[in-house]
Amino acid sequence: MHDDPFRGRVAVVTGGANGIGAGLVAAFAARGARVVIADLDEAAMARTAAPLRAAGSEVLCVRTDVGERASVAALADRTFATFGAAHVVCNNAGIALFGRMVDASHADWEYTMRVDFWGVVHGIEAFVPRMIAQNQGGHVVNTASMAGLTGMEWLGVYCAAKFAVVGLTESLQRELRHHGIGASVLCPMIVQTDINRNSVRMRPDHLRNPGDPTDLESIPTDVSGAMQGGVIPVDEVVRRVVRAIERNDLYILTHPEQKDFLIRRHRRIERMFDPERW
Repeated sequence: MHDDPFRGRVAVVTGGANGIGAGLVAAFAARGARVVIADLDEAAMARTAAPLRAAGSEVLCVRTDVGERASVAALADRTFATFGAAHVVCNNAGIALFGRMVDASHADWEYTMRVDFWGVVHGIEAFVPRMIAQNQGGHVVNTASMAGLTGMEWLGVYCAAKFAVVGLTESLQRELRHHGIGASVLCPMIVQTDINRNSVRMRPDHLRNPGDPTDLESIPTDVSGAMQGGVIPVDEVVRRVVRAIERNDLYILTHPEQKDFLIRRHRRIERMFDPERW
């Protein structure tokens, strides 16, 4: 094992061209890792890669649709063909969807699960067996959300996908610790990114609803309060992810106000064991 968990290692980040993903790519490169940027947005990948390459980092850009198993398998093949290994894998690509579940179309469910759930599953399928076989340790980070830890109005479809990511990461951590590989689940509240716009802009045509916009500057005001809490910069989230990898933390939380939400949720569960309820 290396003294620094990043120097000389290979870090793969899906959704790596923008937002949290781009921040992770830059942080890993700054620590001396060779980085793989996977994204659908080729122009954004090029913008993210350019300053890193100029600073001397080795960067591979691979256009990837995480909702397609073959595309993620091809990403893994390119990664291993180019760098011979993968040590840090961040299944970070994600989309946001707002609205009531009763109003959601089947396409809304499919699109959300395709990216936010299956995108993580495909990353695990493509990379984790190879990480175990290479026997060099490593770490998997799966991006979920605070919406994966407590149910929220206006976010039911999104919550369904993100709860699944939390549960599978908890199980994955138990499986991988025997192989010297860590696993973390990132559960942020609101972060300064373009996820809302990109979720609309990158939605496949066959999963659009009739009349859906193809671009969006902001989410409707009537659902903007669905995710409560302050807005933090990407750099703060990235700092916490890097620290979690170094410490081998399972949960990565980002906002201090999350604590009270989670305590209330667990107290509601605990109360069900009171004698008069049991």
